Amino acid sequence: MTPSQPIGSPVDATAARRPQAVALEGRFGRIEKLDARRHVGDLWSAFQSHDQLWTYMSYGPFADETAFGGWLADRAKLEDPFYYAIVTPSHRAVGVATLMEIRPAMRAIEVGHIVYSPTLQRTPLATEAQFLLARYVFETLGYRRYEWNCYALNAASHRAALRLGFVYEGTMRQHRIVKGRNRDTAWFSMLDSEWPARKRNFERWLSADNFDRSGQQRISLAELNQPAAGPLP
Repeated sequence: MTPSQPIGSPVDATAARRPQAVALEGRFGRIEKLDARRHVGDLWSAFQSHDQLWTYMSYGPFADETAFGGWLADRAKLEDPFYYAIVTPSHRAVGVATLMEIRPAMRAIEVGHIVYSPTLQRTPLATEAQFLLARYVFETLGYRRYEWNCYALNAASHRAALRLGFVYEGTMRQHRIVKGRNRDTAWFSMLDSEWPARKRNFERWLSADNFDRSGQQRISLAELNQPAAGPLP
C-alpha cells in the first residue's frame, strides 16, 4: 500500500446477527414471524381481489386461498428471505415484509417482498412497520447497510423508499427477467451512520402530536427526510 493507492476507512468487521423470530411492538401494531397456519386466513382476506398488489412481484396473483396458502407455507419456512407478518392491535395480519439478501459478514441486509393490503396502505402502521424493521436491523442485529430495491417502473416504491429515508444509488439495467418481462432495478440504501437522523424523523412523524383530531398528519415523513434522501430519480 502506498499513498497513491487509496483504500477505505477501517470498520468493525464483527459479523452482524441473522434475523430471528421476534415480535417487534409498536404504537399502531406489531411485526411478528410469519406463521402460515395462523396468518393465512387474515392475509387472504386482506389480499384477495386486489391483483394489483402482485404486479411488480415475481409471484402472484393467486387463484384461491388454497394456492395462496401453499405459497405462504413455503415462504414461512425460508431463512432468506425471512418473513414477517404486519399485525394490527386487534391481532389481524394485514401485510407481510421480509429481511433478505442477508450478508452478516458484510453487515448488509435488504428489506423486500413487501406486500401491503389496501387496509394497511397509507396508515400509520404501514410506516411504523418499516421503522420497527429498520430499528431492529441497525440497533439489534448490527447491520451497517440496509437496502431497498424495486422494479424501476414502480414509481410508488421509489417514492416510498425516499419517504422512508433511503438514498437512491442508481439503476441496474436489464437486471432480471420477471414474468417474462424485462426488469431494470432501482437501488436505494440507508447506512448505520444515517440511522440516528432517520430514527429521529420516524419518531417525530409517529408521535401523537403529529396527528390532528381527524388523524391527519401535520408534517409528512417525506418532508422530514427529503433533504437527505434527495429528489425522486
